[in-house]
Amino acid sequence: MSNCALPVNEARILLAHLLEKHYQLPRSALLSRDDMGLNEQAFEEWESLVSRRLHGEPIAYILGKKGFHNIELQVGPGVLIPRPETELLVEIALTDITKLNRATKVLDLGTGSGAIALSIASAAPLALLFATDQSEHALGIAKQNAEFLNLTDRVQFSQGSWYEALVQGNQFDVIVSNPPYIANQDPHLTQGDLRFEPESALTDYASGLSCLEVIIAGADQYLKAGGLIAVEHGFDQSQAVLELMKEAGLIDVQAHLDLAGHCRAASGRKRL
Repeated sequence: MSNCALPVNEARILLAHLLEKHYQLPRSALLSRDDMGLNEQAFEEWESLVSRRLHGEPIAYILGKKGFHNIELQVGPGVLIPRPETELLVEIALTDITKLNRATKVLDLGTGSGAIALSIASAAPLALLFATDQSEHALGIAKQNAEFLNLTDRVQFSQGSWYEALVQGNQFDVIVSNPPYIANQDPHLTQGDLRFEPESALTDYASGLSCLEVIIAGADQYLKAGGLIAVEHGFDQSQAVLELMKEAGLIDVQAHLDLAGHCRAASGRKRL
């Protein structure tokens, strides 16, 4: 590993993956067995993993998994890689569910790998989750994650664009969504991990606000009286999203800061 061209932290992650896969050793073995050599098969795979990462492929796709909130998810090309800032939506939802202290119906629009829905279901035994996505491939991965986490009886998946995936008249205590909010032609789309992730999960191919507009405008129809909606948005979109919520007639409209101190989510409530 000393001659590896990768940053040390990335090399350690990949090496720990190999130790677990080929030798059934925990990550701590990197410290206790730092002089250990790899067999031929493991070494060939090590060189392949390093090459893939040097070509920019996200580590989460290389490993096929990603930790998020209190769970581990299977991920791969075709689904967005869960980010730490999205855990903010989970916390907002869980806070509201805890206050309700009863069985709650929660809707996750654009679920991707199922990160938000499955994290909420895992942490809130009284919550029943409904998760939608337009992508059949993404829903397939989300369903696999639900099975792996033994949450299939608590999460219902539906295919379709936003609220179109739902049965008319279905209403929820909480709606959460991390929609595509990067503007079309944003240079970030051609940088880093984003180059490998599904473009349709990153950008709305417009201003960056069009999906948020649809989700917020439809909230009144699908929220129960007093229900909460919370959405993730770009670092520079907070004011615009708060205004969308006010225009939609939502009350208690609030901005929420991520761990870096940036406004990355907004919430509002349907009037009683």
